[in-house]
Amino acid sequence: MDRLRSEARSRVAIGVIGPPDLVEQIMMIGADLPAAADWRLVGAPLAGEHETYEKFSKIADTIDVVLFTGPLQYDLARQAGELPVPATFVPMSGASLYAALLRGVLNEGIDPARVSIDSLPAADVDEAYGEIGVSTASVHVSSYDQPESARGFAGFHEQLFRRGATTAALTTIRSVAKALTASGVPVLRVLPTSHTLRLALNTAALLGTGSRLEEAQIAIAVVELAASARPSYSGPGNYWQQELKLSLHQSLLADARVMGATVTPRDENAYVVTATVGALAQATDGFRVAPFMDRIRSEAGVPVEVGIGLGTTARDADANALVAVEKARNAGAAAAYLVGGDGTVLSLPLRQRRRAEAEPAIATKGAKLLERLIGGLGDGPEALVVDAEIVADVLAIAPRSARRVLQSLAEEGLAWPMPPVKGSQAGRPRQPYRLVRP
Repeated sequence: MDRLRSEARSRVAIGVIGPPDLVEQIMMIGADLPAAADWRLVGAPLAGEHETYEKFSKIADTIDVVLFTGPLQYDLARQAGELPVPATFVPMSGASLYAALLRGVLNEGIDPARVSIDSLPAADVDEAYGEIGVSTASVHVSSYDQPESARGFAGFHEQLFRRGATTAALTTIRSVAKALTASGVPVLRVLPTSHTLRLALNTAALLGTGSRLEEAQIAIAVVELAASARPSYSGPGNYWQQELKLSLHQSLLADARVMGATVTPRDENAYVVTATVGALAQATDGFRVAPFMDRIRSEAGVPVEVGIGLGTTARDADANALVAVEKARNAGAAAAYLVGGDGTVLSLPLRQRRRAEAEPAIATKGAKLLERLIGGLGDGPEALVVDAEIVADVLAIAPRSARRVLQSLAEEGLAWPMPPVKGSQAGRPRQPYRLVRP
C-alpha cells in the first residue's frame, strides 16, 4: 500500500475541469496515451460555468497542474481568484469545425455557407472554409475575447437565425448550446479534436513537471535565422550581416532578461537561449505560443526558426533543441517547436496580436514613403540595405534629397544607419541604411 501511495505521489496530477462530456473524453484519451503511466487525471465536471472556481478550489491541493476544457473556464477561474498551481486550457481551432459542419450537413441538413459561429478566430474560420472550398460571405463569426464576450453569444446566434440570415448556430460553449436549443434555434457543438486534446494533455504534463521540479528543469532554445534571411556571403566585411546579428542579439536579450535567461552565439546565424522550464512556461503563456519570434519579426524584420528542448541535463536539452529546430525549419519558420525530455513534441504558433495592434489606423508619411521605396527594390533581405544613390534612383530624386529621406526614415525608426563604407576614392564614405520592413 505504501508503495502504491509513493508511486501515485511521484506521478504528475492533472486536474481536468469543464463540461462533463469533455472531461470524460479527456479522461479516456489520457488513459490510453503512452505517457499515462507518468500522470494521473483528476476530473472535476461542471454543471455550469459559474462553479468553475469552486470546483477548482476543491481539487487544488491534490493536483500539480490544471487543464481547463476551454479559454472561457480558464478566464473565469482566473477572474474569480488566485490559481496556486500552473494552469492551461484546450485551445479552440478551425480544425474542430470540420466534424461539426459534416454532422450538420449529414444529419441536420444545414447549409454550411449560412451559419453563425462563436468563439473561433475569424482567421481560423476563413482558413477552414477555404480548405473545403466554401465561401464565407454569409458566414457570421463572433470571436471569443474574455468571458464578457461569451455572454452575448446566445443573442448573437438567435438574432441572425430569426432574421433568416442563418440555418444553424455553431458554438463551443455547452450552456450557449442549451439556451439556443430551448429557443428553437438549430445548434451544433464545436468540440476539440482528439489530436487537440492529446496535445493539451501533453502541455499540461509539461507544466506540471516543471512545477514538480520547482522550475529547475533546463530549457534550451536554439534561434536561427531562416534560410531566406541569411546573407549570400559571410565575413567581417559584410556590414549587413554584422548589423543583423546585433539586431537579433538585442531582440533576444530583451525577452531573455524577463525570463532570467542567458543568450550566447551558436554560430554565424544562430543563438542559444538557456532558461528554466518555469520561466519558459511563463514566457509562452503555458506553452501555447512561440517565444522570441514576434519580437524579432517586428524589430529585426526577419523570420527565424525556433526550436526548444527540455531535459534534466544541459546535454539532453540541447539535443532535443536541435531536433526541435529541425522541425521548425521543415515547417518554414511558421511556428516554434518544443521537444520534451520524454520525446513529446509540441507546436507553438505565433502569438495572435489584436487587430488594433496589428493594423495601425493611420499610416505615417514616412511609412508610406517606405512602402513605395521597398516596392521599387528587389527581393531578399539584402535588397533592404540602401544608400542615397539607390534611393535617388528608385524615387527619381536628387541625391541630396535622398539623404534627407533616409535621415527622416531613421528618425521614425523605419531605417537603421549602418557603419559607413569607405570607398576606393577620396571623399565622403558611403552611408548605408537598412530599411525596416513593416
